[in-house]
Amino acid sequence: MQSHLRLKIIAIALAISPLSLVPPAGAQDSNSAKAHALVDAAIKMTNGDQAVKLLWQATELDPTQQDAYVYLGLYYQAKSDFANMVKVYQKLAKNEPNQPTAYINIGEAYMSFSPARTQDALVYFRKAYEIDPKNSFAALRIGEILSQSGNSDEAIKYLRQALADSAKSPAVSAEAENALKQMGAL
Repeated sequence: MQSHLRLKIIAIALAISPLSLVPPAGAQDSNSAKAHALVDAAIKMTNGDQAVKLLWQATELDPTQQDAYVYLGLYYQAKSDFANMVKVYQKLAKNEPNQPTAYINIGEAYMSFSPARTQDALVYFRKAYEIDPKNSFAALRIGEILSQSGNSDEAIKYLRQALADSAKSPAVSAEAENALKQMGAL
């Protein structure tokens, strides 16, 4: 289950940014260009600690530099350092408040704690859903957490929404189907 969750976190992190190493078109701001150069240098490094320092510097120079957050998130996820992973995506959410994947990544990090911090995660999944009410992954996670906490009626509503999105998100839909079956709602 833990490795399955890690793959989801990586997939979500990658959804934030295409990981392009070319500065965004119109990146006229010198801080943006410097931040991009730091990210580029960091991903070429073999010393993880040094790379992390450069990535954090990039987020200071250009707080909207999404590649830096993606790589930081992946680094902390690989180290099972979920507290720092939360910090990474909280900073992204602060600077990109309309980015639902930032909130989803915070929620996933909270779910990775042992034991999972489901109520903390629920807050962030709900925020992602508030921003994007068609986000089937946020609906899935909300439904799963609500189901675990005994709120079956509300859980079923979210899980059915996630189930209905089979064409766009087959894996999410399949997971929602399994959850609904376990609840006896299918």
